[in-house]
Amino acid sequence: MDFGISGKKALVLGASRGLGAAIAKALVAEGVHVYAAARNVDKIVVGDKMTPVQLDLSDKASVDALIARMKGEGIEILVNNSGGPKAGPAVGQTREAWSSSFEMMATSLFAITDALLEGMMAGGWGRIITVGSSGVEQPIANLALSNGVRAAIAGWSKTLASEVAGKGVTVNMILPGRIDTDRVRELDGIKADKTGKSVESVQEASRNDIPVGRYGRPEEFGAVAAFLASVPASFVNGSMVRVDGGMIKGL
Repeated sequence: MDFGISGKKALVLGASRGLGAAIAKALVAEGVHVYAAARNVDKIVVGDKMTPVQLDLSDKASVDALIARMKGEGIEILVNNSGGPKAGPAVGQTREAWSSSFEMMATSLFAITDALLEGMMAGGWGRIITVGSSGVEQPIANLALSNGVRAAIAGWSKTLASEVAGKGVTVNMILPGRIDTDRVRELDGIKADKTGKSVESVQEASRNDIPVGRYGRPEEFGAVAAFLASVPASFVNGSMVRVDGGMIKGL
């Protein structure tokens, strides 16, 4: 299938590793020029279609600098992807923990999206893709900050989808399940320490909850993002697409 996006420009946040890196790679494979934004740009492989951009989503000045640079680049595809906050329960979380998590994971994404939407709507074509979490539909134990903030992002994404679709811009979310990334391995380690089990037994229990019987591969997730960015996906709007091997049991 021809995705029809060769020659377009994309900004992918959190592109130095994990899901962001997989999405950036998938878009490059489709001929898209990717501006790969991350705190650790030295981990990004520079190429003819991959330009690293410094970004710290927790730093307003860094976000503002990114916006100032990207507004003149003609970005047509934006992939919103942020790291997750510290694991922990809902009980006992401080006001600072909630506000800092919301600033990094939500407010910064909202500001970047709003700034780049002007050019997309003026050009009559655009894609906003936000990486969420399966916790949006089925809250994950001991990830209260992530569950709460990402649920707010889901509400924003759905609202925005209705506002800009008439201008040729689609807005969707992708909800990863257990994809084999550094972040998931870190969470598996935390759960192992908390329960006194081995990491291997924690991972085996997780695999048993996934109908396909394994963790997802980053490139499988990246492929779904590339499709949502494509021309053939023009009628997919306001959706939350699960990439979880059937893990979430809800309809």
